[in-house]
Amino acid sequence: MSESRSTPELAAILKDPGFCRHSTPHTAVVDWDADTGWSQPRIEPRSDLTMNPATLGLHYGQAVFEGLKAFRAEDGSVRLFRPEDHGVRLARSAARLAMAEMPPELFVRACAELVAADAAWVPGGYGQSLYLRPLLIATEADLGLRPSRRYRCVILAYPADPCFGADFRPLSVTTATETVRAVRGGTGESKCAGNYAAGLLTRTEAQAAGYDEVLWLDGLERSRIEELSTMNLFLVWRDAEGSRLTTPPCDGTIVRGLTRDSLLTLARDRGIAAAEEHTTIDAVRDGLRSGRLAEVFACGTAGVVVPVGRLGIGAEDLTVGDGGEGPMTTALRGGLLDVQHGRASDAHGWLWPVPRADENGERRA
Repeated sequence: MSESRSTPELAAILKDPGFCRHSTPHTAVVDWDADTGWSQPRIEPRSDLTMNPATLGLHYGQAVFEGLKAFRAEDGSVRLFRPEDHGVRLARSAARLAMAEMPPELFVRACAELVAADAAWVPGGYGQSLYLRPLLIATEADLGLRPSRRYRCVILAYPADPCFGADFRPLSVTTATETVRAVRGGTGESKCAGNYAAGLLTRTEAQAAGYDEVLWLDGLERSRIEELSTMNLFLVWRDAEGSRLTTPPCDGTIVRGLTRDSLLTLARDRGIAAAEEHTTIDAVRDGLRSGRLAEVFACGTAGVVVPVGRLGIGAEDLTVGDGGEGPMTTALRGGLLDVQHGRASDAHGWLWPVPRADENGERRA
């Protein structure tokens, strides 16, 4: 629900927001037209979209989106986490689908203006955030198979806990064996609607079988691990030289996760050997059997960092470590959240301060 709330009612929501159960009362809207280009952002009361049934975005899938967060620090200030990088990724996704590319600086301004307008909805709990969902969709009505000449970006906002829960319980994951999500040369790294629709059937079947998520394999040989339906994947290996962190490389078939990139950076800052490596599902199975693969965790904007406690590979169900959360998973999640909430130094310039509105409605830093 998005209507305005009384102070006690809003306080109750912010204490236990869940994941995207309650929307803020406003959206940010930016339009593009082939003749006039991009409009300025405008803040509007949240309302339904009215679309012609011949809208190109509905028929030919020109729809991409992002997910990013704003966090409240202990001093009450609010900051967006890596908004420009999210804007760059949205533009990259749009380019792959022949859509208009929103300039990252315009994207950041629209996000910041929405957060400033609904700043009271930003929760302050550790791990909580205001989750933003920018959606860019073709809006021209025409059944010709061609790129649209009109697009609309609508940015939604929700106070949120991590999507798998604030307790970060270990996930149960099974490997996809009959279906594939992406192949090289396709749209696998784009955050487009079709990528997620392609995984829904397999994910639903996995959940019916008692799993939380699906681990996708490469689309050709079905031998290398790639990512989960909504999160990137990390492996923690233990050998004679110590601990080593690996994740599949971004080579066109997996989403270029910004949480993934942040964790690689934070791990290297801490002196942890961290690399992007192709890894076969057979190597994962052997590592779990031998104990050399000590931790597996998933990461993403919505879920943050979540341990994987059980992994189904074919007919075999394997426990990761002792089935609980490992120390590197805990440490990297804590390091990330500390930066996001302003408890640790923002050494890489990831936080973008959101101006606050004064009593006259003017924005100030």
